[in-house]
Amino acid sequence: MNLLLKSSVVNQQSSIKISGSKSETNRLLLLQALYPNLTLGNTSNSDDSDVMTKALISNDKTIDIHHAGTAMRFLTAYFAIQENREVVLTGSSRMKERPIKILVDAIRQLGAEISYEENEGFPPIRIKGKKLTQSKVSLSANVSSQYISALLLIAPKLENGLELTLEGEITSVPYIKMTLSLLNEIGVETSFVGNKITVKPTVTLSAVEGSYPFSLTVESDWSSASYFYSIAALSEIGTEIKLSSYKKDSLQGDSVLAEIYKDFGVETVFQENAIHLKKANNSKFEILNLELNNAPDIAQTIAVTCFGLGIGCHLTGLHTLKIKETDRLLALKNELEKLGAEVFITDESLILEASSAINQNIKIKTYQDHRMAMAFAPLALKTNIIIEEAEVVSKSYLAFWNDLESIGFKITETA
Repeated sequence: MNLLLKSSVVNQQSSIKISGSKSETNRLLLLQALYPNLTLGNTSNSDDSDVMTKALISNDKTIDIHHAGTAMRFLTAYFAIQENREVVLTGSSRMKERPIKILVDAIRQLGAEISYEENEGFPPIRIKGKKLTQSKVSLSANVSSQYISALLLIAPKLENGLELTLEGEITSVPYIKMTLSLLNEIGVETSFVGNKITVKPTVTLSAVEGSYPFSLTVESDWSSASYFYSIAALSEIGTEIKLSSYKKDSLQGDSVLAEIYKDFGVETVFQENAIHLKKANNSKFEILNLELNNAPDIAQTIAVTCFGLGIGCHLTGLHTLKIKETDRLLALKNELEKLGAEVFITDESLILEASSAINQNIKIKTYQDHRMAMAFAPLALKTNIIIEEAEVVSKSYLAFWNDLESIGFKITETA
């Protein structure tokens, strides 16, 4: 499905309710499978979370997680500790190109039995679940935080807990802290000192202050909020957008958006479990320099925002983007250049030159990547634009196009 987004103006005052964080939901779904007395509210309605839910209740011998990278990492660890259960974990053709060796090697250090069905180091993998008695693992610190979180999530169910040593400079710290905070919320004892993380074994969840079963409400997704920050930045001064449900002390690394988008003239006010975005003034700089090690998922949104405003940017800390749903750095370069941008990339950075020209009626290829579709959509405030394979947004944000229409975007299906 291709969608034509005609040059639009956002309603001066708009309100959107965004579903729960995919990152938090997928972590909590795994913990709920390990501790069935845990109940969850405001969970994500994304494809990824739906895949995760179905995989955790499935009795099939082969489990296909399609494009869901988080599910692949988390479920690799989960099935490794399911005693007397053997499964083959597979996915889409792109998933079979995404490396899993670092995580598999780490879980093997704990005693797991995992083998490769096709290519060494890549899915599909065969997992023979068993009781894991080892408790010490070493892992390079600059790998995807999902590898680290996968180990931490199963750690309380290991007989002797887990002592994880991260070697080198740690990246994506907020996502590691998110996982540890969620473990703490259900009563699991953890520590994170220097480069060593410890998780104590926890057989069952005990009632805390009379609350039983445990009930947790998932905060709405900050990555999804990023597109509305971009829309606010590209809108006229005075435009306001209300998003719920959010909290000031968020566990999500992408909540740094509130600080970053001040540079684009967007103010964020927290009020009654919601954030109010207001375009207060215009940007007053020519180039934006950002290190996004801790929030790489918002790089696409920021780059497109800069382009739409005629601002240059130099974004670094993006090494994990090359192994996402697509090579996001190359995809960004390709699509921004179609629009008239001048872009330079390395293995971990992107440079966008400032430019005021925007080509009209360009078709944006999404590369089966939900974030490509959503990151480029706000440019409809500047020009007509066509988003190819627009349905891909369901991976993380099912109602995205409906929500854009509700705030004033003009969207029609096209060839």
